[in-house]
Amino acid sequence: MLVGVPKEIKNHEYRVGLTPAAVKEFVAHGHQVIVETNAGTAIGFTDELYQNAGATIVDTAEQIFAEAEMIVKVKEPQPSECRQLRKGQTLYTYLHLAPDPVQTELLIASGATCIAYETVTDRNGGLPLLAPMSEVAGRMSVQAGAHYLEKAHGGSGTLLGGVPGVAPGKVLIIGGGVVGTQAAKMALGLGADVTILDRSLPRLRQLDDIFNGQVKTVYSTVDAIEHYSANADLVVGAVLIPGAAAPKLLNREHIKNMKPGSVLVDVAIDQGGCFETSKATTHQDPVYIIDDVVHYCVANMPGGVARTSTMALNNATLPFGLALANKGPKQAMLEDIHLLNGLNVHEGKVTYQAVVEALGEQLGITYTPALDALR
Repeated sequence: MLVGVPKEIKNHEYRVGLTPAAVKEFVAHGHQVIVETNAGTAIGFTDELYQNAGATIVDTAEQIFAEAEMIVKVKEPQPSECRQLRKGQTLYTYLHLAPDPVQTELLIASGATCIAYETVTDRNGGLPLLAPMSEVAGRMSVQAGAHYLEKAHGGSGTLLGGVPGVAPGKVLIIGGGVVGTQAAKMALGLGADVTILDRSLPRLRQLDDIFNGQVKTVYSTVDAIEHYSANADLVVGAVLIPGAAAPKLLNREHIKNMKPGSVLVDVAIDQGGCFETSKATTHQDPVYIIDDVVHYCVANMPGGVARTSTMALNNATLPFGLALANKGPKQAMLEDIHLLNGLNVHEGKVTYQAVVEALGEQLGITYTPALDALR
């Protein structure tokens, strides 16, 4: 199979779909890989390294999209990229379609087979291709929040760890999954006072054991969100409904009641955000202020630490990518229900139900089960 890796074009996105080491694996399995020039140069993956791994360097993304049978990316394709996709071609990347009607329409029109990293599953019910970036984003959320709590950046001037004689800052984490767990680790490491809200009692028990009682675990209700957000210095939104739009857990009234100079970090922004006042921002212009509360809503947070993120992502995506190339996309998905769960769009049909639930009425689309679409 001819595998293509274009350079990412989203604002301040320096990650790359395949590392040179991953390219070497594809080549060892008998595949050809073409990589757009300078696709990974910003994070130390030079064209020479790709060539040494067996890739061919090409000058433009247009060549990649015109020639490759499978496109491997990181971020969702931008409109100009979507329009270059075609029937018979496979796109393997993050998609986050539920809050994005424009991308959804363009992918349907392309006729391509579009597999979303974020909905591929594993035998434990997890999301193995989302987990590495969730780990990165969870850790970064507290790092970013601590930075924007500084007075010069619009915050209240609170040091999360406090100092002897001064109480530490309060961190509220809404959601106790991968993002929430990693955020709690970072916040505890800084010496903050940490509370996690979640609606799963078994998960709250696990978190209590993981952190040995150092983190407050609270069952998530409207009242709990209202109470703990009003007293927090930093709130991290870490909720996820796989493939679906994120629920709005903090409304405008909650935010008005927060302390002036407190910070919101919405890690769910790729799925539309979990705060009513959230809107996607970029690394170039990451924050805005509403009701004296700083909002950090960067839609590609892990791109800020692009080298670490790229290597972590490739560790997870490589086995599935090789299966797609070795067996062909259709056969690979028919043989692996977890990879099949990643199929979101195939030859003009939407094959992920949560996307149809979010956009069906707006776009006039219906749900086709993935197996039916492939047959």
